[in-house]
Amino acid sequence: MKNLLETVEKLKKAQIRKTIDNRIKEFTELGKKSSSEIFKELCFCILTANFNAEKSIKIQNEIGEGFLTLSESELVGKLTYLGHRFPNARAKYIVESRKYKDSLKDLINSFKNENELRDWVVKNIKGLGYKESSHFLRNIGHKNLAIIDFHIIDLLVKYGLIEKPKTLSKKRYLEIENLLKQIAERANLTPAELDLYLWYIETGKILK
Repeated sequence: MKNLLETVEKLKKAQIRKTIDNRIKEFTELGKKSSSEIFKELCFCILTANFNAEKSIKIQNEIGEGFLTLSESELVGKLTYLGHRFPNARAKYIVESRKYKDSLKDLINSFKNENELRDWVVKNIKGLGYKESSHFLRNIGHKNLAIIDFHIIDLLVKYGLIEKPKTLSKKRYLEIENLLKQIAERANLTPAELDLYLWYIETGKILK
């Protein structure tokens, strides 16, 4: 853990810190917006499951308000044209989740516990597991959940902090999340901030 903490500390003193701080502020501001804006971010996270994040950002920007209004067949057409890997399934999940689009903000705010909120998202939004639900909640300002994707797993393996899991069960997810929370605490960061630093270490990029 020491080597990883030293790498993070160096980055905290570098120019990239400003970019990360600004991104965290953007997430916080998005969480204060309307249910429809929050719903569009939910759609982005539905798109990212087993798909490229950068391509998902481009698709999100292209479709925009269409996440709220397009029919399922229209969404399939758009996603196919824009190159999504799973246009049919993702369009179906987005349309099904629209039942929450007007009440999503109030639903989220009704939870005092982030773990219970994430469990609700996993249970009620088709297409979102623990990673994608954590991603969605981080992107709307929740700072104490870890997004464990293959980039983060590869980085932790590289630093000798975990063995690569064959599958990521809920139990294993929560175990790795606990490790990341320990690292974040020692680095004087939130898990949300740490995720952006780790992603930068592994990929050289700051996305969302």
